[in-house]
Amino acid sequence: MATVKTLSIDGRMINAGGDQTVLEAAAEVGIAIPTLCHLDGVADVGACRLCLVEVGDPPRLLPACSTEVFEAMVVRTDTERLRGLRRMIVELLFAERNHVCAVCVANGHCELQDLAVRVGMDHVRFEYVHPGLPVDISHERFGVDHNRCVLCTRCVRVCDQIEGAHTWDVAFRGAGARVVTDMHQPWGTSQTCTSCGKCMQACPTGAIFRKGATVAEMERDRSILSFLVTAREKKQWNV
Repeated sequence: MATVKTLSIDGRMINAGGDQTVLEAAAEVGIAIPTLCHLDGVADVGACRLCLVEVGDPPRLLPACSTEVFEAMVVRTDTERLRGLRRMIVELLFAERNHVCAVCVANGHCELQDLAVRVGMDHVRFEYVHPGLPVDISHERFGVDHNRCVLCTRCVRVCDQIEGAHTWDVAFRGAGARVVTDMHQPWGTSQTCTSCGKCMQACPTGAIFRKGATVAEMERDRSILSFLVTAREKKQWNV
């Protein structure tokens, strides 16, 4: 059994399991830290950096999703510095690709859009890149619009760790990085895709969408993923 740790989050003294992350410990006491690449049930990679928190004095910036608690830890989750960093990260995500909410199937059901509201983004201070990225609609049921992808890799991790297919992966580097299916072939020709739709349920934006869904119809049901993870952990399907 993990040793209980006592720590401070935003001035509140709390107890947490020694194997818990700062994000989990904060959530248990009702402190919501912004996240984008985090998804319950799959391993964290700390990629988006939206969950950065200040730890110690002088404060170090650490990702809450992949930093485990320790005894006498002092964490601050909501400072002027952190608010400025989070807004800058969201602005850069908008500037990097083509996130035009008004014509996106996820409009109104988009986590990036929600984050923009939460961090108070009323404009983008950086020059838009406007990349001309492709849209792959070769799959029978789903499509992927790389213009709306934020490279959170939720689709990669869900496909690998929950479905076990590992159809999705990340190819290329830097600004050219992109999620791909199999060996960077059209999704519809993938030999490993099971068409389960878990990647579509996990996607935080309109990047992976269900074909036939019109604008603002892409409401996702993440309870499906939670149900699968819980059932697997509790071995509910074993006989």
